[in-house]
Amino acid sequence: MTVKVVLLEDEELVRSGIRMILESAGDIAVVAEDTDGTRAVELTDRHRPHVVLTDVQMPRVSGLEVVKRLAGHPAAPAVVVLTTFDVDEYVYTALRHGAAGFLLKDTPPRELVTAVRVAARGEAMLSPKITKRLLTDFASAGGSAQAKARLAELTPREHDVAVHIGRGLSNAEIARALNLSESTVKVHIGHIMAKLEAANRTQVAILVHDAGLS
Repeated sequence: MTVKVVLLEDEELVRSGIRMILESAGDIAVVAEDTDGTRAVELTDRHRPHVVLTDVQMPRVSGLEVVKRLAGHPAAPAVVVLTTFDVDEYVYTALRHGAAGFLLKDTPPRELVTAVRVAARGEAMLSPKITKRLLTDFASAGGSAQAKARLAELTPREHDVAVHIGRGLSNAEIARALNLSESTVKVHIGHIMAKLEAANRTQVAILVHDAGLS
């Protein structure tokens, strides 16, 4: 399968570099690009991308607004946010609104390609350099009890799967850890996301962390 990507980045040199890296992979095609998020919904409707890769800070329509606009789209792609900073308040909000994850702009080319592939599969992709710091900063006073109450709605097996999502494991790794098939893991994840009203795995991971289980 060719992974279709819409790329939103206001700096031409950066945008060209990212496009070159992605398309050199052979199984990724940048089907559209723009300098901000003004046409994000239009480009999604026209090209049906698997992933929208967007800078967080752009003129007119930011990456954060792109996440919000695409969150309720009937064929919502995975949205991965690019940022220059290792901690950015906009990134926190983007994840809360359903972004699949975020990457630093200095992410090595191989990791950028992997991130797009992972996001296209519906899995979360957070920059390894700052995942722990990000999740720690998400913890808020009083959030633990609420998070635990929400996770209590899951069956024991769903709870186990959710905890492993919170630890950053892929579907294959969860399957091995729990002695399940990958297809069964996917079914459990679907149920988990529905019960928790989570837009993606990242939000499940945040909730697990808030409950003190990751």
